[in-house]
Amino acid sequence: MEVTEELDQKADEAISHYPPEEKRSAALPLLHLVQKQFGFISDDAVSWVAQKLELEPIKILELVTFYPGLRQKAPGKYHIRVCRTLSCAMAGCHQTMEKICEIAGIDRTNVSHHDPIAVSGDGKFSIEFAECLASCGTGPVCLVGDDFHEEVKPKDAKAMLAKYK
Repeated sequence: MEVTEELDQKADEAISHYPPEEKRSAALPLLHLVQKQFGFISDDAVSWVAQKLELEPIKILELVTFYPGLRQKAPGKYHIRVCRTLSCAMAGCHQTMEKICEIAGIDRTNVSHHDPIAVSGDGKFSIEFAECLASCGTGPVCLVGDDFHEEVKPKDAKAMLAKYK
């Protein structure tokens, strides 16, 4: 992980929003900055954030492993999040997930709670289930990067992925 001067300055600016004795409160903002810059949070990034906040790295790793929005491995070029909460599950999100994986060439066999992201062999797509994407009336809902897709039925998966070629 190569920390740029710009990232270091953004981190310092985020830390400045907290009193010096409470700068540990900047941990999540710093982790979001790192993930935005590199796509995921590596062990080196955990150490860097810990050093910036004068904490033990385990305190930062606890956050990274607790929050599902923080990734510990690189996603594909296009990262897909499929909502799996009740409304989307009832609307068929599991079938949509299966179809997206089939089309994108993603194998979810080894997905677990601690490693929820599966990446296609070519690295173009990655996918994971997400908790509530806040559109319960229009499920199944998918988020591809920052693009929101509603009512994504299995038959719609191919057209949705085609937008990202």
